[in-house]
Amino acid sequence: MKNKNQDISYFISFCIEQYKNAKGLDGATVMETFARYGVLDYLNEHFEVLHTQSYQWILEDIDEFINIRK
Repeated sequence: MKNKNQDISYFISFCIEQYKNAKGLDGATVMETFARYGVLDYLNEHFEVLHTQSYQWILEDIDEFINIRK
């Protein structure tokens, strides 16, 4: 279980960094956005499926997830 939790943590960190770089944002802004729209919970809950996708697909999925909640 520890390894899975570590894998999820690495995956979420990866998503934050990729989103930050793709959108030209700073880390604090990304964290605020992800917290506001529940993205961190979404990434954690759906790790098993999401971590198998390309980073481009994940970024599009995150954008869609946020836009639905706006």
